[in-house]
Amino acid sequence: MKKRNIFLSAVLAITLVAGFTGCSAKNNGSNNAGTTAPKNLLETVKSQGKILVGTEGTYAPFTFHDKDGKLTGFDVEITQEVAKRLGVKAEFVETKWDGMFAGLDAKRFDMIANEVGIKPERKEKYDFSDPYISSRGVLVVAKDNNSITKFEDLKGKKAAQSMTSNYADIARTNGAEIVNSEGFNQSIDLLLAKRADATINDSLSYYDLLKQKPDAGVKIAAQQDNASSSGLMFRKDSKELVDAVNKALADIKADGTYKTISERWFGVDVSK
Repeated sequence: MKKRNIFLSAVLAITLVAGFTGCSAKNNGSNNAGTTAPKNLLETVKSQGKILVGTEGTYAPFTFHDKDGKLTGFDVEITQEVAKRLGVKAEFVETKWDGMFAGLDAKRFDMIANEVGIKPERKEKYDFSDPYISSRGVLVVAKDNNSITKFEDLKGKKAAQSMTSNYADIARTNGAEIVNSEGFNQSIDLLLAKRADATINDSLSYYDLLKQKPDAGVKIAAQQDNASSSGLMFRKDSKELVDAVNKALADIKADGTYKTISERWFGVDVSK
């Protein structure tokens, strides 16, 4: 009888332990069910406390390293300010331009900040923020040149241009002879050396030049009517994040932060 009682007690103890274990498992299951995964990229970004940003880091004055090796530039500062308004930090992933879009596709980062032009063919595959920077093609001549005041005046003149650029095409269309140049800085050198009469380039490059060299000895003779705009670029599944970024951009423009950053880098408000 004593052995039987001991056996019954042992069975009862095992049953109680199993019962408690089952309750615990049910409770854990309930808790796990109550923990929901982020519904979209914006929630993911906020839950991680950071937004991953693809950028070149070699494209001054937009995204580059200063003399101390620190990543800086107009796009970098705008992105950091946007991230702050989202309540997160911007973490930059430096990537060569040729692989940047593929990096976004592969989800190596959440967006791109690298003065990416908003073009119809790109909008078919990607989402863009509202434009955060605009630029126009400008016709640049020496300060003492008063014979060129419009694009049509390039007929029979020499224009320093990269041979395959869109700006070279504009110069050719207006009758200019192209003097080969490897970039904007060299074009300015050719212009000042009187080896070219003019150059057509991005207005932002011109403003950056004046910021670095106020006495460069050049001026804008004419500019294109239509501005091209750039935006922060996202994958197509990023609507909530794009909306939040657009609000942040609108806020920094409304409170004057954008103008301060723009004038620090270019001396003008480049949103217009």
